[in-house]
Amino acid sequence: METNRSELPENAMKVALVCHSDLLGGASVVTYRLMYALRMLGIDARMVVFTKTGDDPNVMKVGHRFFRGLTFMLEHGRIALSNGFSRKNLFKVSIANVGMSVHRHPWVREADVVMLSWVNQGMMSLKEIGKLAAMGKPVVWTMHDMWNLTGICHHAYECRGYKAQCGNCQYLLGTNSKDLSHKIWLKKKKLYDSGNITFVAVSHWLAEKCKESSLMRDADVRVINNAFPVESFTVDTTVQLKNLAFKKNVIIMGAVRLDDPIKGLRYAIEALNYLFDNNPELARDTEALFFGGVRDKSVFGKLRFPHRFIGKVQDPSLLREFYARSCVVLSTSLYETLPGTLVEGMAAGCVPVTFGKGGQSDILTHLKTGYIAEYKNSQDVARGIEWAFTNPINPEVLHQEVRDKFSFARISREYAELFQSLLDKRAENNEENV
Repeated sequence: METNRSELPENAMKVALVCHSDLLGGASVVTYRLMYALRMLGIDARMVVFTKTGDDPNVMKVGHRFFRGLTFMLEHGRIALSNGFSRKNLFKVSIANVGMSVHRHPWVREADVVMLSWVNQGMMSLKEIGKLAAMGKPVVWTMHDMWNLTGICHHAYECRGYKAQCGNCQYLLGTNSKDLSHKIWLKKKKLYDSGNITFVAVSHWLAEKCKESSLMRDADVRVINNAFPVESFTVDTTVQLKNLAFKKNVIIMGAVRLDDPIKGLRYAIEALNYLFDNNPELARDTEALFFGGVRDKSVFGKLRFPHRFIGKVQDPSLLREFYARSCVVLSTSLYETLPGTLVEGMAAGCVPVTFGKGGQSDILTHLKTGYIAEYKNSQDVARGIEWAFTNPINPEVLHQEVRDKFSFARISREYAELFQSLLDKRAENNEENV
């Protein structure tokens, strides 16, 4: 996948992608993919990260290990003081009160465009982002969750405080309209009003949330989806899975942590149990396949539908084979900015069944290329699974659907066009000021 700098055009546009990590977490993975999609397009894109897990020469850490640890502790120490030292909510919010001096990094200083991705948990402070914006070069900030449009939380759930000025935060101790969430809202407001920042939402759902937000309703927000390696997925359902025997039909569902409440696993279990009780013929010929991490494996104890849990799948090629052997890809997440498992499943020919609170409508069309169930309605999820099996869709059609929307070539081209338009605009402004 590597592209050497010497292989790029001599006058190639230089882009620094700033992210918390290269490969830890969904936002990091899609940012890493984008880096190489841009490089394949002839752009000199490199990543500046807080935590580096691989040995890619196009990825460099910022700062020293001691200071990275210190910023992480200082941010979470401040949060702990405001949430009653509850670990339950400690990582549901970020305050960006401290961070690394990213604007001094050589790759950032020589870049034509700086793109921020997920920069929380000690990577960057709001003050540092302001310094970056003040450098005069275009800054593009890609949003992977709701943090940019709220005071401090990454997902607001049912809270609508972000439509006002936050305060009385559900993740903090007590009720105070001038709490930490409101104070950070004020700092973000100051940054957004004075900064040279163009925002990118990875789904139309997230862009609509920005329009509702008191912080971002007047911000420059574009929509560019995440890039996925769609071409690497096969729709060959005859693939052999290392001598693993499966039933005729397979429903696949996965997540980094399946029993995270936001993934809505209980609704998947309820839907499958409903099918087991009310459609025994389907249950007899079908098996549910779960992959990913769980903190408590007993979470599947109440599931009567035939199933197996295979844990984390570290080998991407093996995961693609699991998708290829499956018929339906299931997601019951309560909120999902742009659910990657649906894209991956469709790339392998699986019919998606999901709730619609998030970017699902960017991926599928209800009753045409999948099923969007009524929110938190387990029986409608079950109906969606039945619909998927009784209304088969040509796997090649599903593959092409996501290839047209999420291929490396398309997404990198959209970013390249955005970067160039911002550079052209800056050049025009400079000419006017001469």
